[in-house]
Amino acid sequence: MTELLTPGKIDIAQLRRLWNADAPTVRIDPASASAVSHSAQVVQAAAAGDVPVYGVNTGFGKLANQRISRENLALLQLNLLRSHAVGVGEPLSARVVRLILVLKAASLARGFSGVRQEVIDALIGLHNHGIVPVIPCQGSVGASGDLAPLSHLCLPLVGEGEVFFQGQRMPSAQALQAVGMQPIVLGAKEGLALINGTQVSTALAIDALLALEDVFEAAMLSGALTLDAARGSDGPFDARIHAVRGQLGQIDCAAAYRALAAGSAIRASHLEGDDRVQDPYCLRCQPQVMGACLDQMRHCAGVLVREANAVTDNPLVLGKDLVSGGNFHAEPVALACDALAVVVAEIGAIAERRVAMLVDTVISRLPPFLTPDAGLNSGFMIVHVTAAALASENKSLAHPASVDSLPTSANQEDHVSMATFAARRLMPMLHNTAHIVAIELLAAAQGIEFLRPLQSSAALESVLSAVREVSPAMHADRSLSADMQALHERVLDGRVSLPLETTVAELRALRLH
Repeated sequence: MTELLTPGKIDIAQLRRLWNADAPTVRIDPASASAVSHSAQVVQAAAAGDVPVYGVNTGFGKLANQRISRENLALLQLNLLRSHAVGVGEPLSARVVRLILVLKAASLARGFSGVRQEVIDALIGLHNHGIVPVIPCQGSVGASGDLAPLSHLCLPLVGEGEVFFQGQRMPSAQALQAVGMQPIVLGAKEGLALINGTQVSTALAIDALLALEDVFEAAMLSGALTLDAARGSDGPFDARIHAVRGQLGQIDCAAAYRALAAGSAIRASHLEGDDRVQDPYCLRCQPQVMGACLDQMRHCAGVLVREANAVTDNPLVLGKDLVSGGNFHAEPVALACDALAVVVAEIGAIAERRVAMLVDTVISRLPPFLTPDAGLNSGFMIVHVTAAALASENKSLAHPASVDSLPTSANQEDHVSMATFAARRLMPMLHNTAHIVAIELLAAAQGIEFLRPLQSSAALESVLSAVREVSPAMHADRSLSADMQALHERVLDGRVSLPLETTVAELRALRLH
């Protein structure tokens, strides 16, 4: 299947399809060609003229006052890619790099960047042939664009740099030859247009946001299962409570929790004769916490979709003019990523508190540490410690990256966003939270064992079955490390979800759209 990309009109559903597929074929809407051609002609005219135009016939950054001779304009753009390809660290994942290629091509195809159609076609060619440029993950401050990583992305267009192709790392020229692609010769401004932009930060952020959807859903399920295991009250999920506050995410999450619990015999068993007045916050405030997280996810999705469609290089071709500005500054992405970091940390933090509640017999009224023979067995004692360690680590990682600006380029670029790191740290945080959610699923499933033969709701029983596929009930101590890892992988890849026969519409409605 081929995805048709209409520049400026990519939505979250299309981004999700591109993200989920291993290597979908994409093509740019041919209607964009006229705008691309017009902007390229404006740049070519500027290059042929005598007026200094930034990035066309001048140096870059602090060297913008250096005039470049007409015969060196092509070399200027090639040198730009070479000099700026100075990233360090492990390569970005193929999934992220493919997304960067698509976003960069779609942005240039808006027709405000002054590049020729063949440059856009070359980016799409790399994507569609499965050629993945090697992009070191570190080295961008998220202003003046993602200069270093985008330089590594684009060096293969001119036959330089390295790529992954057919499972091997190799010189780009070798991969281009294998698929019959010819290196391009950059024209005026084209190198600058290629590396000036926020596509790396944006792709990393979208990668994390879409992965967060699955972790968020799993955390909703684990929280609902814990509520049943702890025989918590239905009262805090009453729709009237949430209506009078009016927070949309909270209202939606409360509806999902009610739907997940519907028909639980465990819940019905303690409606009378339970002397507890109120449950701990980690149980009764789930709609408030998860709803606030959902609101932030929805807001960030809007920011990132707009950025995925944005033109973020400099200068821009506006009509017949080349105008310098600052769209390359990734502050919108940085702030969105900082918000998402807090969301990821909070989802893990409240899940860790629910695990702590389950192992505390005074609060949960379950056997100490969820083991039938406490003392001889330690049960979930240290499993909870692992959850606590991960939650604490996330708190440090959640420190806002956007407040940590450092001047660069001899103080010409004196305020930067740090968006690339803000986005890059999200996936390690998500792995931590996925581990915590996996631990909660194991602990809640163990708690339910002590309430048998009572049954939970059909939806939650299906979640229990998914847990038991990788982890049998623990009657005596054994290492749960492998169980935790297996369930963590299922949380991350979306396999902790409800089968079609027990789908809860209210839960599916929480998906970003």
